[in-house]
Amino acid sequence: MIGRYQGGLNNLRKASITVFSYLEEPLSNVRVYRQAINTNTYLRKQNVLLLDELSRLRAAEKRNEKLRELLQFSSESNLSLYPVQIVGKELNQITNSLTVDAGQEEGITNGMPMVSSEGLVGKVILTANGYSQIMPYFNTLFRVSAKLQQSNAYGIVSWDGENINELQLNYVPQTTEVDTGEVVVTSGYSNQFPPDIPIGKVLRTEPQAGKETQRVYIEPFVNLFEIAEGFIVKFKPDTTFQKLNEDYENLLQ
Repeated sequence: MIGRYQGGLNNLRKASITVFSYLEEPLSNVRVYRQAINTNTYLRKQNVLLLDELSRLRAAEKRNEKLRELLQFSSESNLSLYPVQIVGKELNQITNSLTVDAGQEEGITNGMPMVSSEGLVGKVILTANGYSQIMPYFNTLFRVSAKLQQSNAYGIVSWDGENINELQLNYVPQTTEVDTGEVVVTSGYSNQFPPDIPIGKVLRTEPQAGKETQRVYIEPFVNLFEIAEGFIVKFKPDTTFQKLNEDYENLLQ
């Protein structure tokens, strides 16, 4: 019987394999589809994690680069510097302000300048235990005595409350030649800021109508929207110089 029906069994076996292959094909497609979905989900998750890690690495690289600049500035500066981090910003109004993580406990007092590796940021106006509030140069109440680095002509730097990208140096004589790109630094004449702290560079000049002075427009070196760290300069005005000015004003009264 086995010999007689061997051919028939082979045919039945072939037919069975063919039928099962047709039945298994859609089930196999379902398994492949589910595996593809799972693989795709896993790859999307890994892609998000890699993008997050890449973003963190780029941020860390930028921060490390900034910290290296601050470290180099600190090592090269002759000023007494205390490192601070900015923990709060208000830059959407005329009376803008910054908050840093150092205050009375760290020996910070009102009037001390804040600088970064690029230049002047502002000055301390309020202090508390562990925190201080900074008046940045983009504040209509901010004033600093400054000079042109090449000509030594000096004036007062302020902000008009309009253009967030420009400062103004006023009271510069029209006879003074001012070149575009010339650096403006603190003069030290007011006894409130140490001399030669960079403020910005000259953009353009405009003569003031009816006056013998010109207005110099400055692009500040420090970007207040990007700055995250800096230094408080532990600078105290010379009391002898202050007393001399007070005696002079009293003499004129």
